[in-house]
Amino acid sequence: MRLIGNILWFILGGIWLGLSWFLLGLLLCITVVGIPLGLQCFKAASLTFTPFGKEVTVKFDAHPIANILWALLVGWEMALGYLVSGVISCITLIGIPFGLQAFKMMKLAFLPFGAQIKETA
Repeated sequence: MRLIGNILWFILGGIWLGLSWFLLGLLLCITVVGIPLGLQCFKAASLTFTPFGKEVTVKFDAHPIANILWALLVGWEMALGYLVSGVISCITLIGIPFGLQAFKMMKLAFLPFGAQIKETA
């Protein structure tokens, strides 16, 4: 299921979403101040290209100030977008696995600093 899910996800929009995260990361890494933000975008891009078979663990206390600033400035908007797309995907039976992946990415988009992406068995 993981391979088929990742292939379908990649073809049906994961490539564009992952590329947008990657390009945003490149844009942010142009300045010295934006490098930490750009690295978090690269983390989100790696999850967005192939989300099936991965798990996100959020550690808020690793970087609380950075997470609060991110969440207030851009994180809540991105998390809301993932929430809406996840709910819309879960309306149909076929879309439930894709909706669950959107909820997974919502956690990372809201609090990326200190979050880890791990492969599941």
